[in-house]
Amino acid sequence: KIATLYNLLCTLGSSSSIVFCNHRDAVDRVQKLLADKKLFAERFHGGMEQDDRERALYKFRNGSCPVLVSTDLAARGLDIPGIDNVVHYHMPVNEEAFTHRNGRTARWEARGSSFLLLHAEERLPDYLPEELSVFELPEQTPKPAKPRWTTLYIGKGKKDKLNKVDIVGFLYKKGGLVREDVGQVDVKEHYAFVAVRRSKVKQLLTLLRGEKIKGMKTLIEEAR
Repeated sequence: KIATLYNLLCTLGSSSSIVFCNHRDAVDRVQKLLADKKLFAERFHGGMEQDDRERALYKFRNGSCPVLVSTDLAARGLDIPGIDNVVHYHMPVNEEAFTHRNGRTARWEARGSSFLLLHAEERLPDYLPEELSVFELPEQTPKPAKPRWTTLYIGKGKKDKLNKVDIVGFLYKKGGLVREDVGQVDVKEHYAFVAVRRSKVKQLLTLLRGEKIKGMKTLIEEAR
């Protein structure tokens, strides 16, 4: 089943996908197996520290990680626009949960897809039609997609009087970036996240080594 999930996600490429599992330990296991295969995937569940959940969501939202492996915690209440695919690695516990999961994609005028992964011995629940279309995977699985963006962590935030304008100006002036190289910027109380073009990260971190942002020394690194 994990091999089928991997092949499906590679086929879907860089489009954003949430993979739903029923238990926290399953989320951890599936995410690790995908990451071991060099597929960009983050995990998300209630057993994680809040900072770790925020970081995972941010990387998913800004496009630096196309896959989020989650419990039903991500099925409602989160503002994550533009999700292309929902993948049910485990069947949800009931129809309501199935509806909420699928509600993550194809919102408003957007289009999206929902995939069910079933073992041969697994049966569809009664609330689904008996005949569902089968998605044919290609014979040759593509390599995992490399996202256009990566996420930069800056160890200063609002409490240090740092704002988005300060960060963008710093990246332009000291890092040699231009407008097209910088994506979403999110400033928290004590730190900030910035999406930057993946192809520029290595050179950027070299240029920023030892530089101060708004007169402050701070840690600047790729978000783990």
